[in-house]
Amino acid sequence: MARSADGARSGTAPAGAPGSQTLARGLAALQLVANSRSGLTAQQVADDIGVHRTIAYRLLSTLAQFRFVTKGEDGRYRPGAALAVLGASFDNNVRQLCLPTLRALADELRTTVSLLVAEGDEQVAIAVITPTNVSYQLSFHEGSRHPLDRGAAGIALLASMPPRPGERDLVQQARTQGWVMTHGEIEPNTYGLAVPVRRQPPSPPTCINLISHREDVVLRGKDAVIEAAEKLSDTLR
Repeated sequence: MARSADGARSGTAPAGAPGSQTLARGLAALQLVANSRSGLTAQQVADDIGVHRTIAYRLLSTLAQFRFVTKGEDGRYRPGAALAVLGASFDNNVRQLCLPTLRALADELRTTVSLLVAEGDEQVAIAVITPTNVSYQLSFHEGSRHPLDRGAAGIALLASMPPRPGERDLVQQARTQGWVMTHGEIEPNTYGLAVPVRRQPPSPPTCINLISHREDVVLRGKDAVIEAAEKLSDTLR
């Protein structure tokens, strides 16, 4: 059974200047389709982004022309191959390079691990890996965003940056010991342990994050996460 640790879902297109409305709607539609496991109809997309079905159909047709989405025989739109090409261009394909290490770590520790980067004042999950050998999974969406000063991952990312005025004591602690653990800062009753991945600018600050409802699982996995972060530091050098 999978449980989401981040139930937020992207819906209505963000407000912007009038000239950017069509682009904003198109991107919102693309994000919805990309996050859907079973595909979405034009009507479902229209309802989610708050437009008429005709407008949603035009947006999806344009995205299909560029191979970002495909329309199945069941009338549902699903992610297209062009998304994989676009995603691979992010940070020199960092996600794909890290997946083997993250997958091995998740299965070894039998809990969820993720790779996050700093973007502005937010932490963004670019890979979320659940273990394949358990019946209960704690998970959250790739692309999830949270404030940079909350949770183990955010603290680890800040620890990769120069000191900031007013930063939490946990940030300096993470710089000193090379890892950080928090409880309930992102999701109630959830423990997080994060370790920075050493990278050179202009690469964004990056970290591995381990989450579990059980403190003993997180503490027991600390050394393995540190070892995985060292491995990724070498891989991404």
